[in-house]
Amino acid sequence: MREQPVITSAANPLFKRVRLLATSSRRKGSSFFFEGVQPVWRAVEAKAPLELLVVAPELVQGTPAERLVDQAEAAGVASVYLSGELFARLSGRDGPPGVAAVCDAHLAALEDLVPGSDDVVVVLHEVGNPGNLGSIVRTADAGGAAAVVLSGRTADPFSTTAVKASMGSIFSVCLARAESADEVFDWAGRRRVRTLTTSAHAATPYDQVSPPRPVALVFGSEGEGLGTELLERGDEQVRIPMVGSASSLNLSVSVGILLFGLQGERLARAPVR
Repeated sequence: MREQPVITSAANPLFKRVRLLATSSRRKGSSFFFEGVQPVWRAVEAKAPLELLVVAPELVQGTPAERLVDQAEAAGVASVYLSGELFARLSGRDGPPGVAAVCDAHLAALEDLVPGSDDVVVVLHEVGNPGNLGSIVRTADAGGAAAVVLSGRTADPFSTTAVKASMGSIFSVCLARAESADEVFDWAGRRRVRTLTTSAHAATPYDQVSPPRPVALVFGSEGEGLGTELLERGDEQVRIPMVGSASSLNLSVSVGILLFGLQGERLARAPVR
């Protein structure tokens, strides 16, 4: 780690700024704060636009987090060192990890998203639960999705809950923004992207379709799903068959089933890690 002073006063202006990011609701377009060895490591590996590394030397010395700090600083990431007591004021955990970061929040414009000929894109329309959103991004990462498109009034993908649930995948998956479902379907038409809309009430089981690529899997909100009008705009409408007494699945589970089902052959060829 670098030779630099450790901030011990809560009156320090830099500490005040970081604490505001860590404890307040994020404003649209602003930076965001997150903590933990794995998400920070994933952000460094993905060359995410990190503004600041926040470190408590007394908490990370002699741990794997110390190597992470060395790697980030060697890559040119600015850092600030805090006392363990000050870091604990920022942390949302009982056992503060001693490493956190401030990152620029960036969503790609949907129009700039150009899927490749074999790509699968996940579209989330008005998904309101940030934990679900983060889990879906993690699933999309594992399933090889080219991007996750956030349509309409979605949860903040850079909220503390979403970033934590993504386990760092928020930094590895392209996130694009669409103001409405109309924008999504217009984009898909221009880019020649096949759309599969999803509903428990659709007639066709998902495993009976084999759409040409590129393809977009379109999911609605947790409670409402896709309305009839949006469902029918899909090139194909599919459902997940269920045989038990449950009438629905968690949205992140549904995304995983369809994505991994669609990517089955490709994922079967993936190397063991």
